[in-house]
Amino acid sequence: MEPQLNRKIILVTFMIGAFFAVLNETLLNIALTELMEVFQLEAPTVQWMATGFMLVMGVLMPISALLIQWFTTRQMFIGVMTTFLTGTIIAAAAINFPMLLTGRMIQAVGTGLLIPVIMNAMLLLYPPEVRGKIMGTFGLVIMFAPAIGPTLSGVIVDLLGWRWLFITVIPFATFSIVFAWKYLQNVGEITRPRADVLSIVLSSIGIGGIVYGFSSAGESGEGFSSLHIMLIIGISLISMIWFVFRQLKLEEPLLDVRVFTYKSYARGITIFVIVIMAMFASEIVMPMYLQGPLGYSAKMAGLLLLPGALLNGLMSPVMGSLFDKFGPRKLIIPGSLVLVAVMIFFSNLSPSVPIWLFVFAYIALMLSVSAILMPSQTNALNELPKHLYPHGTAIANTLQPIGGALGVSVFVSIMTQGQNSYLFSQSGPATEEVANQAMTAGVHHAYWFALALSIGVFVTSLFIKKAIAPDFHAEEPAES
Repeated sequence: MEPQLNRKIILVTFMIGAFFAVLNETLLNIALTELMEVFQLEAPTVQWMATGFMLVMGVLMPISALLIQWFTTRQMFIGVMTTFLTGTIIAAAAINFPMLLTGRMIQAVGTGLLIPVIMNAMLLLYPPEVRGKIMGTFGLVIMFAPAIGPTLSGVIVDLLGWRWLFITVIPFATFSIVFAWKYLQNVGEITRPRADVLSIVLSSIGIGGIVYGFSSAGESGEGFSSLHIMLIIGISLISMIWFVFRQLKLEEPLLDVRVFTYKSYARGITIFVIVIMAMFASEIVMPMYLQGPLGYSAKMAGLLLLPGALLNGLMSPVMGSLFDKFGPRKLIIPGSLVLVAVMIFFSNLSPSVPIWLFVFAYIALMLSVSAILMPSQTNALNELPKHLYPHGTAIANTLQPIGGALGVSVFVSIMTQGQNSYLFSQSGPATEEVANQAMTAGVHHAYWFALALSIGVFVTSLFIKKAIAPDFHAEEPAES
């Protein structure tokens, strides 16, 4: 086969698998209310369908760097997609909630390992001068899938019931495995580094605890004032510090944190995490504000935010091509300026703001995110030598759920404190109007914090330079 044809087939294989695995992340969110009724559950219990999924993904991301160096591309892709399919079948056939949750967690194993495998292979397959376009094309899938997830889920649940959220995925996951079995070729070399068990334990406790702790703080009424939550976060941070120091001493680290000695990587990933925090938090806070002071239904709130979410995905290939042509600075700097402007707008929100202006601001937010996320991540990875690709992609993908959980918990906690402060200052009765004003004040507090983060992104973007790959040669990967 021609090398170019191989690359296209491999990319198509990856995109088919990734679309349905990533779609599954948000597909179930809108069905949680129905699951509460079907299985007679309380909200905190059913929320484990979402929290547990993110938790399993976060724990597995660091281990992906080790697995990528132990197994071939075919073995990894077919293995993780088979795991995902197994979880989907178990969930579809679930007769009780524990069985459903088990299936969901097995799905998370497949999804958590899939993205690092794909990103590592794409870095090896494509030279730096075209990576923006390729990452942008792949970004279209991983941004578009979660954007349509809630809408598609609503239609499926209304017409067919929750079980069909899993049944409809089964044939596509099966097709992805068959397609990969026939066409997928191996990329890169197997080095089989030694597995350090203590590092695996420390990373699992650290990352799992951080994701769980911050997610719980965002969902709990007590927030960071809960001793239980702060104890979990404290133990997790100690585990992570121990983990980092251990990696620096090992000859074959589980996750080589020395990638942060590369300046473009450190700056790019810093920007990436901050923007992830702002995006995840806005996807929680904005629907709450639309359904609160602005008085829209949940379905209408979702539709008002849909244009921004869709544009975020659709613009990804465009931003990728622009990145290849102009480099990171001409995208990230203007994107961060737009991000600052949007945060100024959101920090001055009021119920009197015309809805078209609100929708326009959310579209601007999502466009700025698309101009920053992929270019910052791709430029960061471009600076690494080949032997650090598995570690660089694993760290970037590990920090995504951590950044998301951190963003949601901090934003929601700040918003709640702002609300409570406003209500405490009021001497009159707690009317609906006062409650709306309190929520508006809380949103202002949250976005003042977001504004500070956005200014940090802008300042960091001024120091971004186009990364030069130190040892990439555009050669065809060896067959194995």
